[in-house]
Amino acid sequence: MLWSAFDDLSLMGEVGRGVIAAFSVLVERHTPALYRVAMRMLGDGHEAEDVVQECFTRLWQQAPRWQSSGAGLVGWLHRVAMNLCFDRKRRFRVVITPDLPERADPMPLADATIEADQARAAVAGALADLPERYRAALVLCYYEGFTNALAAEVLELNIKAMESLLFRARRHLRELLEARDVGVADLRAREPTVAYGMELRA
Repeated sequence: MLWSAFDDLSLMGEVGRGVIAAFSVLVERHTPALYRVAMRMLGDGHEAEDVVQECFTRLWQQAPRWQSSGAGLVGWLHRVAMNLCFDRKRRFRVVITPDLPERADPMPLADATIEADQARAAVAGALADLPERYRAALVLCYYEGFTNALAAEVLELNIKAMESLLFRARRHLRELLEARDVGVADLRAREPTVAYGMELRA
């Protein structure tokens, strides 16, 4: 049977009956996005991997009782991942330390590459300095492309509270980037996803 052709809801029904092949498809399907989110929240590859593993452990354990909601499996998994990230930040005080590239090659092409890397590192550093709820909102909406409604479900907020959170997160991120001498124009070329978010209602 070609399990990869099944949608999440159908696969969850099979996982609830203990079908490992269906579970494996869900792991393969959702691991990349969950890892990206955990990595941006925690800044540590090993911690991010642990979060992803724990997400799927909980999925397997809860599959027989799992019921779909408006957010679907994607929303459920990301809610679990976010809560695990919040817990780890509080428990282990994970410190995100983005590395700035060393300046070694004076050639123009190398300079352009270094500038791009520095802009990305500045964004990563600013993102790391945000309060965790602000960071979560920006990661979900601007990096992962979630709608405000889906992000609200993940963060267990109503839509108005989600919009307010995004507004405050954008404003705070802008302030942090300006302190690092990174403007929206720089972001347009280096981090277009973030620049797009910054240009929405400042």
